[in-house]
Amino acid sequence: MKLLTIVLFLSASFLHAQVQPYKIFNSNGKEVSLKKMNKELQKADVVIFGELHNNTIAHYLQVKVAKNLHANTSKKLIIGAEMFERDQALILQNYVKGNLDDKEFEKQMRLWNNYKTDYKPLLKFAKEHNINYVATNVPRRYASMVFKKGVEALDTLSVEEKSWIAPLPFPYDKNLPGYVKMLKMFDDSMHANENFPKSQAIKDATMAHFLLQESKPNSLFLHLNGAYHSDNFEGIVWYVNQYNPTKKVQTISVVEQENVAKIEKENLKKAHFIIVVDKDMPHTYE
Repeated sequence: MKLLTIVLFLSASFLHAQVQPYKIFNSNGKEVSLKKMNKELQKADVVIFGELHNNTIAHYLQVKVAKNLHANTSKKLIIGAEMFERDQALILQNYVKGNLDDKEFEKQMRLWNNYKTDYKPLLKFAKEHNINYVATNVPRRYASMVFKKGVEALDTLSVEEKSWIAPLPFPYDKNLPGYVKMLKMFDDSMHANENFPKSQAIKDATMAHFLLQESKPNSLFLHLNGAYHSDNFEGIVWYVNQYNPTKKVQTISVVEQENVAKIEKENLKKAHFIIVVDKDMPHTYE
């Protein structure tokens, strides 16, 4: 019986050593521990966590990171997310403060289809620990307006509607590699629509604007967004630096690889920390 126990223990240890669902690397490709990453994140004013929306490890680690940052009492944690739009910020606030129950909150909000599996756990943590949770994203209909009619169409919005987006006119650099790449996504047979990257830029600018607006002295703002909004220190990061270059920003990006043992060259320098996830890990949706 004792021999069987030892065999089972060694087998489990071997499997644990061989099957690793993720590893964390710094921007230069050096492997770091979750503890080391969290220690570095605590030094920041803003942590921008670029996720893959359907990646289970990303959402698991968002909760782990948030709990660690919350435990650091030298800075007050604030959380914000792309997944909640600015015109519904008050509903989100009322939920976190306990003025709405789950049923009423979910009835009133425009929630992503994967809200319950991927975003509700962290929101519940914020509610339970009285952590301010901020809706930062532009209402999608205005990003669509920019795509269809151009940035000038935003000038037709009411004063209230303009309060839900970044102040106009917002800075825009068409030569940022991420925006250039968006234009190249069009097939040769299609007319390159220059409004496409601008519709992305209004999201990036708005998230950066409200992230900074809701930041407080001695606070650390953890922001969740798709990695394409912050990879290579562009998007939201670029706008944060435009609006307030004194803020110390740390970034995280999640990528998937066949082998997590070593980060692939194309994923280097995407962020301060790159979380490499086994490509075979189950997704919350396809």
